[in-house]
Amino acid sequence: MLMVLPDEVHCLKQIALLGGCRSQVFASSARLGMELATSPQTASRRLQALERLQLITRSLRSDGQYISLTLKGEEVLLREFSDYGRIFGNGSARHVLTGELISGLGEGRYYMSLAPYREQFLEKLGFEPFPGTLNVRLDPGSIATRKRLETLGWISIRGFQANERTYGDARCLPCRIGDHRCGIVVPGRTHYPEDIVEVISPVELRKELGLSDHDIVRVEVPP
Repeated sequence: MLMVLPDEVHCLKQIALLGGCRSQVFASSARLGMELATSPQTASRRLQALERLQLITRSLRSDGQYISLTLKGEEVLLREFSDYGRIFGNGSARHVLTGELISGLGEGRYYMSLAPYREQFLEKLGFEPFPGTLNVRLDPGSIATRKRLETLGWISIRGFQANERTYGDARCLPCRIGDHRCGIVVPGRTHYPEDIVEVISPVELRKELGLSDHDIVRVEVPP
């Protein structure tokens, strides 16, 4: 696990509070030093450390430097958030994602029919998935919750080779929709949309729950 010093985490938090999770923000060393109650020189050294750790990106423009958090930087703060949740008693709360049901491209049906994947889901989730995924486009409030799920214990699904083709790794997280046990599945490919979740289940959820496109779906994830 990446080791980040407390002073560096504090600096990262101040950048995020300035808006650095959403976009690049103007933050001179002097301004950041004021926010951190330290000298501009110390603030500059902390920025350099965060950049070496690939937790922030910086760009220089004619009016000064602009800073934003990388995904790795956001993950550091998410771990802090999770720790404080456990300290102050929120660690037992369920995470709830809501969004509208959308149609996928049919890829989930194909991949969920492959025996090596099905065998691993049976072993690790306790069920063989129905051949297909339930695709949910998250509402804006649930996107932040989805990011916090990265601090939980995801289960690895190994890729494999068959018929001269390579099938990639994936990861999954147990969840529930209503009374049905399910799993959120994320393919190993990069840049997966942050506002989409794919859910697998041992049953055809659309049929079991009478769902159609644009219906609102509630996905509950245990802590």
